Amino acid sequence: MKRMFLRASTWSLCLLLATACKNAPLNMNGGNYKTMEVSRGSRTLSQSYTAVINGRQSVEIRPQVSGTITQVCIAEGAQVKKGQTLVIIDQVPYKAALETAIANVKSAEASVATARLTADSKEQLFKENVVSAFDLQTARNSLLQAEATLAQAKAEEVNARNDLSYTEVRSPVDGVSGMLPYRVGALVDASITTPLTTVSDDTEMYVYFSMTESQVLSLIRQYKTLDEAMKQMPEVELKLSDGLTYAHKGRIDAISGTIDTSTGAVSLRATFPNPEHILRNGGSGTVVLPYIKENVLIVPQEATYEIQDKIFVYKVVDGKATSSQVSVFPINDGKEYIIESGLEEGETIIAEGAGLVQEGTVVGTPTADNAPAN
Repeated sequence: MKRMFLRASTWSLCLLLATACKNAPLNMNGGNYKTMEVSRGSRTLSQSYTAVINGRQSVEIRPQVSGTITQVCIAEGAQVKKGQTLVIIDQVPYKAALETAIANVKSAEASVATARLTADSKEQLFKENVVSAFDLQTARNSLLQAEATLAQAKAEEVNARNDLSYTEVRSPVDGVSGMLPYRVGALVDASITTPLTTVSDDTEMYVYFSMTESQVLSLIRQYKTLDEAMKQMPEVELKLSDGLTYAHKGRIDAISGTIDTSTGAVSLRATFPNPEHILRNGGSGTVVLPYIKENVLIVPQEATYEIQDKIFVYKVVDGKATSSQVSVFPINDGKEYIIESGLEEGETIIAEGAGLVQEGTVVGTPTADNAPAN
């Protein structure tokens, strides 16, 4: 009796399992592996590079004459114009030197006038045979010497005027001044190691960063030449040291023609407008370079696996997983890869857990009889 009850229970269980299998929904992915068809799309990727910010023109201001500072005419960090006086050096000795030079010029002019009168007189007397040719030539030589002395005096006057003008240290460019390490009464000269100040032209800012040699080669392959790369590359963004993105975009307008042998890096320069004067000379930031990729094959990274720095996917071929090596664009967003070779549009691959799949694993697909109606 007990054996008959067990047989009946067994038959009942089998009947229930058969009914459950008949009513179970169709697994479209077969073998519990999610698959996908490789398709094309467009993506904008980005790469960040540490950068240094410099003014378009940064000039160290140094005195051209020696003396004590009598007046500081600007505040530290002030906006200055080209030709604006920044610092005044004691002018008294230079004014005196100029007055002396002017007096020397007048004295030399008088000597020239006297020598010319003498030469003209000797010329007339020579014609009348009153003086010898030697006396005439001596008078002419005296005139030449007086004229040379006058020229020298005039040159010294020019130098004296220049020295006096140099006592007013002026800005050679428009820009923003740096700090002023010297105060009134400080003795300065042309050989000081620390400049009076630095004036940086900040209407536009140069942002310098570096790429590896391989990254530059990638640009060349993409745009054919570096000149074309600079023309066609999209605008770049700048993240400031506080983590915020700068309001204006810039363009890469210079790429070094040489590679730094010590680092293997290539220097690039991006130019950014600076109308609000937010960017400062000597600042730092991060250049964000976008890469616009259109009509490319895209797969999720979870559909790939790596072996010895090589990337593979599993294609579904005749219902089985078949590994295939692919090459990918070197920049990614951490979620997807852009496939450059190894896959074709329309091919089916395992979309998730590729690292857990084995070569030849059966990946079931619905049969024609069981496929759902459209």
